[in-house]
Amino acid sequence: MRLPLIALCLAALPFSAQACGGSFPDFISGLKSEAIAKGHDGAKVNQFFAGVAQDSRVLKADRAQGVFQRPFLDFSKRLISADRLKRGISNAKKYDATFDRVEQTYGVDRGVLLAFWAFETDYGGFQGDFNTVNALVTLSHDCRRPELFRPQVFAALELYERGALDPRTTTGAWAGEIGMVQMLPRDILENGVDGDGDGKVSLKTSAVDALMSGGSMLKSLGWRAGEPWIQEVNVPGTFDWSQSGLKVVKPTSQWAAMGVEARSGALEKNLPAALILPQGHKGPAFLAYPNFNVYFEWNQSFTYVMTAAYFATRLQGAPVYDAGNPDPGLSGAQTKELQRKLQARGHDVGKVDGILGARTRAAVQTEQKRLGLPADAWPTPTLLSRL
Repeated sequence: MRLPLIALCLAALPFSAQACGGSFPDFISGLKSEAIAKGHDGAKVNQFFAGVAQDSRVLKADRAQGVFQRPFLDFSKRLISADRLKRGISNAKKYDATFDRVEQTYGVDRGVLLAFWAFETDYGGFQGDFNTVNALVTLSHDCRRPELFRPQVFAALELYERGALDPRTTTGAWAGEIGMVQMLPRDILENGVDGDGDGKVSLKTSAVDALMSGGSMLKSLGWRAGEPWIQEVNVPGTFDWSQSGLKVVKPTSQWAAMGVEARSGALEKNLPAALILPQGHKGPAFLAYPNFNVYFEWNQSFTYVMTAAYFATRLQGAPVYDAGNPDPGLSGAQTKELQRKLQARGHDVGKVDGILGARTRAAVQTEQKRLGLPADAWPTPTLLSRL
């Protein structure tokens, strides 16, 4: 088929010239032309984009993620309630056969999927009321992360062509995720599983499909079957705290030799692990195994990842963490001030957003070591004043 001239010109443009911003109608025209250039049927493309609109609520939600500024102990108490734990255990029994299939097929423990199911949609109870296509197109047009969302628009178009998405009625999260475990269109294309055998992948209405698809996705992201993800540990008070953090990986035998002990049970044998201290050396401590890194492929927030990983262990019988008595942390405004000071010292902390992410924690640890403070990556008012 001979492509329209506009499609040929668009295909020749560099990505940055067409990626985001500008007139919204022109942006939609560019998406349509690119879709046709990719081989999609013109009539289907027009049907898919008919009536698509910007959603200001999506942009508001994207900018308002202050909940991730909360420290681990506060965040985990907010998300993990007795009721949520009870319903998780109940769902584990209700879908026992499905979890057995997930574990046998993909090697993903039931607690891991139960935790995601709980946090993402409260076990399917609230899956989001944002129009999925509008959300994806809005975030593609916005220039904050177009490289993430633009490909998802074309994946959603493919789902539409397969009869698996209605651009007018399909709803989900503000960032375009769909279903009980909140998967983006491309993830659905690559890892969607018809677990209940009805001939459709129904992530919004079938818990079996959603759980099997979530297991498939985690395996595709590198989940290692039969291995743990985190384990709570006790660490001696004389420990060299600069050895903590995700970048310092040692076999469990070395951690044991340094005095690290499992709080319950025994350390995993012959596995690499990192010691993480989500709220510094006076708070809870965990060994993070290779599967912990897979969590960051699902969500980039350290606080969310830490809480989801911990809740997964609770759902599988681990005791409540020893909260300890951490030093007071920083407010969101203070964390922004900290990030600016770290940037001024040459550290790459990413965006100044008041969120204690991996890069900010690494910079904090470097400065703590330089200043002779416990290098545990937990910023305190003392560190802020010293900087």
